[in-house]
Amino acid sequence: MPRIQPLDPEAAHPKAAELLTAIQRQLGVTPNLFRTLAHAPSVLGGYLTFTKSLGSGKLSLALREQIALAVAGANRCGYCASAHTAMAQQAGLRPEELGRNLNGKSEDPHTQAVLTFVNRVVTSRGNVTDTDLAQVRAAGLSDGEIVEIIANIALNVFTNYLNLVASTEVDFPVVDVGPPRAA
Repeated sequence: MPRIQPLDPEAAHPKAAELLTAIQRQLGVTPNLFRTLAHAPSVLGGYLTFTKSLGSGKLSLALREQIALAVAGANRCGYCASAHTAMAQQAGLRPEELGRNLNGKSEDPHTQAVLTFVNRVVTSRGNVTDTDLAQVRAAGLSDGEIVEIIANIALNVFTNYLNLVASTEVDFPVVDVGPPRAA
């Protein structure tokens, strides 16, 4: 049961209701994540703006989804693992690759370099080594792409933490990420 109840769009603050209506029009549904974010209209608006901004960066949609899956797997966020598995499939990624991505793995060497870096950032809470940076650069990633990777990590850590705290009910096909890891 959710610990922070998703808002009914009709009961939301007018600004949040406007954003939720736009999400409903765009997606055809209003996922519980957005309805939970609607408790703070400025946060919902900021999340949507940040997401849109990252969509115009250099990282492909598929790679952004793979980053989201690796972060969800590291944080054991079932909501985000489920949502991003569905979105990654829509982006054309194969189901067997998505299972690997949840564990920070990929068959593709370039994607593996990115996910290795993602896992290092998440597990070290940003305290990566010079070697970690050298390895991701050796895979051909520019400093701009590295900054985008970190931004995608931050956005996904935010939603992971929100969904874990709120116990957001999963409204996508459920993906099991296993039990939470000890802190």
